Amino acid sequence: MSHQFHPTVLREYDIRGVIGETLGTADAYAIGRGFATLLRQAGGTKVAVGYDGRISSPELEQALVAGLNASGVDVVRIGMGPTPMLYYAEASAKDVHGGIQITGSHNPANYNGFKMVFQGRPFFGPDILELGRLAASGAWLDGDGGYERREVLTPYVARLVEGLAGIDRAQLSRLRIGWDAGNGAAGPALERLVEQLPGEHHLLFTQVDGNFPNHHPDPTEEKNLADLRKLVAEKNLDFGIAFDGDGDRIGAIDGAGRVIWGDQLLMIFAEDLLRMEPGAAIIADVKASRALFDHVERLGGRPTMWKTGHSLIKSKMKEIAAPLAGEMSGHVFFAHQYYGYDDALYAAVRLIAASARLGKSVTELRGAMPALVNTPELRFQVDESRKFVVIDEVKARLAASGADVNGIDGVRVSTPDGWWLLRASNTQDVLVARAESDSEDGCARLLAEIDAQLAASGLERGPQAGH
Repeated sequence: MSHQFHPTVLREYDIRGVIGETLGTADAYAIGRGFATLLRQAGGTKVAVGYDGRISSPELEQALVAGLNASGVDVVRIGMGPTPMLYYAEASAKDVHGGIQITGSHNPANYNGFKMVFQGRPFFGPDILELGRLAASGAWLDGDGGYERREVLTPYVARLVEGLAGIDRAQLSRLRIGWDAGNGAAGPALERLVEQLPGEHHLLFTQVDGNFPNHHPDPTEEKNLADLRKLVAEKNLDFGIAFDGDGDRIGAIDGAGRVIWGDQLLMIFAEDLLRMEPGAAIIADVKASRALFDHVERLGGRPTMWKTGHSLIKSKMKEIAAPLAGEMSGHVFFAHQYYGYDDALYAAVRLIAASARLGKSVTELRGAMPALVNTPELRFQVDESRKFVVIDEVKARLAASGADVNGIDGVRVSTPDGWWLLRASNTQDVLVARAESDSEDGCARLLAEIDAQLAASGLERGPQAGH
């Protein structure tokens, strides 16, 4: 027996597709067979499985478990919850050797997919391609695994609350915070969490609904923060926190209604962390602001720029033993006093802790950041076969011109005006650009440089490609 995946489904960091078109239960079963085969070959015998709140998730979960069992691996079924709860189930249990979360993350409601961890490390890139090869050849191990159900929500939330250890609860009891779960899988965990946090908490959209009736669960798009911003303003709250569909990415609004972007949150976390771990390495992706790297350096830390992608960042953290990392997209990774995976609920707790330890409100911390002019992520469609070729062409032209280029992930070019970035997305047929300057004029000049490079490769920065 063999199985062919749709060519668009096996991606760099995870597996994703459109339900009923490119992804279905037969794929979930094949993923289970392949993952179990690889795990058994590596000496593992048990996998934790969780799923998000999408309508298609329960049937995919059943098929996945059947596939894992048919290849001789036992399953710990933890039920519905955020992706970091699945990571917690894998990281905290001695008897579990891998984990699979069924989640469409922040994609539209008709999408779904799989995020995986294998013996404590991210499972991505070549690993995912290997699942495709095993399926095509049908070279799966056979076996007879079973399953058990395990309640993980209670210990997971208790572990989140430990992020406030050592902080005077009376100091925290004055806090007033807004929360927006966006009808995503973090809702039930969030309800439990705020019951155990000091202070006053106002919650939006904690009811899990895979149709996302209120707004799309992607806090990196400012329009999706409108309800939270309104709540913070109406109730005069200290700040607000939002989550994506599966709870591994965080968004935030300060008391004045300003967005605190991923790299700005990392500035706050870094300031707090470097007091406890002087000289530590802190990783951010190539899309992050220069202000962040300067800030970490000023505080005596070691700023490290790395490739975009949660799996790539996690691997780099292990390699250089960094206690903290983050991405512009709101993935924040704490290995300091935690497990090193991206957990937006834990990041929210650490934001409360950082504000308390630094003795400044979140609004003060945001207000102290330099006012730079930067673009959001600019995304534009380019044919899959051309996207990496274009980046190589740009690199060659820049090398010939003697430009100051960091080529770690696409090109990040520093000029007297600031910096600009052009990179190929690993998950979509798009190029991603970003520019940052001290002034509007400088930013316009940087965008002109991007446009000139695109034009030289026969492209133009046309209408924005969606996520």
